[in-house]
Amino acid sequence: MHVRDGMNPDVLTIGPSHTLREASRLMAKRHVGAAVVSDAEGLGILTERDVLEAVGADQNPDTELVGDHLTKDLVFAAPDWLLDQAAAAMVRGGFRHLVVLDGNEVVGILAMRDIVRSWIATAAVTGG
Repeated sequence: MHVRDGMNPDVLTIGPSHTLREASRLMAKRHVGAAVVSDAEGLGILTERDVLEAVGADQNPDTELVGDHLTKDLVFAAPDWLLDQAAAAMVRGGFRHLVVLDGNEVVGILAMRDIVRSWIATAAVTGG
């Protein structure tokens, strides 16, 4: 199975000037654990863990900006990667989300949950 088969093509994209509260509301409304952050410098990702760490450090989600809490050093996946490759990259990097690029275009986001869901569905069909 490939990344394209498990990824979510409906990507939440936000800007770095959103507050953490605004980003959290958008993520909660869309039921996603990560948002792609796009600005003139490129792409980043804000995850639920980033928000949790900020709030846990007593930072104000109404004034803290996404741009100060995102991850810029991303590992990108390609749609034709095998899910095993994506899972291995996540384990190596210690993260749970991959932004999926086709060329320079964001075409999806893949969460560890998506990989597990795909593997379970495959096992149910194949009996293994």
